Amino acid sequence: MTTARPAGRASLRVDLLVMSVAVAWGATYWVAKDLVAGGAVLAVLGVRMGLTTVLLGAGLLLSRRRVTRSELTVGVTLGVILTAVFAFETFGIAGPSATNAGLIISLTMIFTPVLESVVNRTRLAGIYYVAGVLSILGVALLTAGGEVTTFGLGDWLVLGAAVVRAVHVTMMHRLPRGRPLDSFNLTFVQMAVCGVAFVAASFFTSQSVASFVPRMDAGQVAAMVFLVIVCTVFPFVVQMWAVRRTSPSRVSLLLGTEPVWAALVGVTLAGDRLAPIGWVGLVIVLVSTLGAQRLGSDGPARPGSHPTGPGAETREVGAARPSGG
Repeated sequence: MTTARPAGRASLRVDLLVMSVAVAWGATYWVAKDLVAGGAVLAVLGVRMGLTTVLLGAGLLLSRRRVTRSELTVGVTLGVILTAVFAFETFGIAGPSATNAGLIISLTMIFTPVLESVVNRTRLAGIYYVAGVLSILGVALLTAGGEVTTFGLGDWLVLGAAVVRAVHVTMMHRLPRGRPLDSFNLTFVQMAVCGVAFVAASFFTSQSVASFVPRMDAGQVAAMVFLVIVCTVFPFVVQMWAVRRTSPSRVSLLLGTEPVWAALVGVTLAGDRLAPIGWVGLVIVLVSTLGAQRLGSDGPARPGSHPTGPGAETREVGAARPSGG
């Protein structure tokens, strides 16, 4: 059973919420830059995911939610994949590839629709390929300013993050299908898996969570709070909610505007300068991505499937209470 495209105002709400996730993630590069500058990547990720787990856990207790066996199984699987995404991406950004990171991570826009079409054994609407190619061209102009940059180890790590992120988005749509799963519970389990993994791994490095936290100054604490609430809890709750009401391809294209927002944050808050060619790239990404949402289908459909309405969505998610609204 496929997920129906939301209609009218519901569709606009889904698109705007997913776009807000891209905005939040765009700010992550700027905020996390100083935190990982000292090489404490695993410690930073451990604190970030650990605090996120605590906040989500408090929400579970206050709302008296219980994680079911199915939610635990699916959440752990998604959490392992998500751990790889964070590890690849953060280590890549911490290296010399920060300039190229926005371009490379945007390849998720291509990987996700292709992976989805392979998994569902369907033909992908051509508009997604067109939008993906144009978006990558736009990001190339945006991040490189029209110049060719070198491709190093950090870039390969970010490329790995783009591939694994595509797997994560696709699996978020596929694994919960036909199960009464709660989006909030799934997010909690995923963050808990990430938190445990990164906290434990940090103790095998020179900067563990235990040694990193006491040395944090006021600025780092403020940055960490922003990362946890604005860049982690909010985006992943919204993403889990939205991906079950639209397609992975649609979510991926909207999240592909992340480099645009990263550039805008850099220009407005970090004091970076964007060359004229960069502004051209920014416009190309926005136009191609948003245009695909209106001209394209809602992603590949399974053979023999049929559009489903609100009633079908209720049957699919069962007793789940969408936490995004």
